[in-house]
Amino acid sequence: MIRKLLLAATLTGLAGGSASAQIALNPKSQWTIDWNNRLGTDFAYLTRYRADNERLVPTPGHPRIVFMGDSITENWAKMGSELFTLGRIGRGISGQTTPQMLLRFRQDVIDLHPAVVQIMAGTNDIAGNTGPMTPEQTQANIRSMVELAHAHGIRVILASIPPADQFPWKPGLDAASEIVAMNGWLKHYAARSGCVYADYWSALKRPDGLGMRDGLSSDHVHPTKAGYAVMAPVAEAAIKRALAMPAPRKTAVE
Repeated sequence: MIRKLLLAATLTGLAGGSASAQIALNPKSQWTIDWNNRLGTDFAYLTRYRADNERLVPTPGHPRIVFMGDSITENWAKMGSELFTLGRIGRGISGQTTPQMLLRFRQDVIDLHPAVVQIMAGTNDIAGNTGPMTPEQTQANIRSMVELAHAHGIRVILASIPPADQFPWKPGLDAASEIVAMNGWLKHYAARSGCVYADYWSALKRPDGLGMRDGLSSDHVHPTKAGYAVMAPVAEAAIKRALAMPAPRKTAVE
């Protein structure tokens, strides 16, 4: 009982988190079973990269760039070897929402002391993977991650949510319009907060703006290898811009 109360108390401090939420996928899928079980035992999945983080070594001459995100980022690290060269570290976890990313932000970003972090988040908030969330709750979590990064002298790239006309695991959602609205906020907030905005949405979208162009997505949401090839130049340009900026002044007490 004490353990459950502590978990509930932790989650109430994060916008939109819910330990009892379950993702609407095939209940016979092992991935779904593991996901639902983990929500009550390791909500942020801190064990996913803990050992990898301990094994990291410096890469002289190659500034460290951390990519924080969900399955789109996780798959990119696996499929986009041309982007993930020395110093480029993928910290995406499939299915994750911004409350989960915020919980692991210190372990998987701050403690790695990167020069730059890219934050790509929001797809699964819209889908409600950890429970219903308002746009304002998603925005609050993203703002908190940016503020934490800046307090530790880390430059930030805010990535747009890639286009999607539907979420196969959550049918019936008006995904496209919600993505457009969130991307509008991300672009505006990036300009106000001194972040770089990486516009993957424009690079991937169909002419109608409702989804990805043919061949760039495997399931309306996740990019194919060809999709990641389209995204890579956007990422490289964003990284170049971020590294050219002065590092934010550290204000956190170490």
